[in-house]
Amino acid sequence: MEIQALLITFREVLEALLIVGIITTYLKRVNQKQYTKYVWLGAGLAVLASFGAALLFQVVFTGFAAMGSEMYLKIGIMLVSTVLLTQMVFWMASHARDLKGNMEGKMNKFITTGNVVGMVIHSFLVVLREGIETVFFFAAITGGNIGAAMQGWGAITGVIIAAVVSYFFFKGTMRIPLSTFFKLTGAFIILISAGLLVQAISMMQDLNIIGSVIPHVYDLTWFLPEHPIDYSHYLRDHGTAPLISGDIGIFLKALFGYSSMPSIEEVLAYIGYFVVILLLTSSKNAPVKAKKEEAAKSAKLLKPQAK
Repeated sequence: MEIQALLITFREVLEALLIVGIITTYLKRVNQKQYTKYVWLGAGLAVLASFGAALLFQVVFTGFAAMGSEMYLKIGIMLVSTVLLTQMVFWMASHARDLKGNMEGKMNKFITTGNVVGMVIHSFLVVLREGIETVFFFAAITGGNIGAAMQGWGAITGVIIAAVVSYFFFKGTMRIPLSTFFKLTGAFIILISAGLLVQAISMMQDLNIIGSVIPHVYDLTWFLPEHPIDYSHYLRDHGTAPLISGDIGIFLKALFGYSSMPSIEEVLAYIGYFVVILLLTSSKNAPVKAKKEEAAKSAKLLKPQAK
């Protein structure tokens, strides 16, 4: 859970800090420092609103638990989080290159019209988006105990690393392109997302919401049990211990949705998820590649005329 919380918090906080940093840096560059306080006001209000959303979510989850329906809510959270995590990765991958220009363009409009309220609302919505996503993701990885994720070392470490990275980025000492940086972190987020999808399917099968054609495609308990309890049971039943500790299994299950005895539906969903991601990536990259090739051809045609 802590590694998941670290990656998610790092990613979300970094996005928020980069956007706010781009805005405030632009305001300083165009000698409009007086508007900076309104940007930070919007960001601060968004942080408070995010904590309020987390508290409200916890109250709702407690209500579901009292009615004995928390498992259904957990499944819904996992499925929604899978969609949100995937969308987040693709959104940042497509906007990272133009993020700076878009933010500066919006701020320029607000400055020209003197729209202070617009600045506050804009920074509020930008940061709130990241905050609400974090609440959802924390609920998904903790089974509804958002407070545990917020108080753990993973979330705190994620915030600190994000703050350090954004500081060095705006100081000009970090030269990593944003698009490359978010692709690397996006790869880990995609793995977490796939794991949440598989865990949701497993829970639905445990509750008999959906059935299974093949309940256990294979059994790797002898090699890597997914929980210390499975380790103990295997040792008791076979007289020999699995090769790898169940503590490693529970870590991989929490992080990537590992299962030592997956159903055929879990396996197909896991593979299918990555196939869909690959198809989406290919379809998005095709127009970009075509544009580059067209630009290269145009440059070749223009070269002789320049001579």
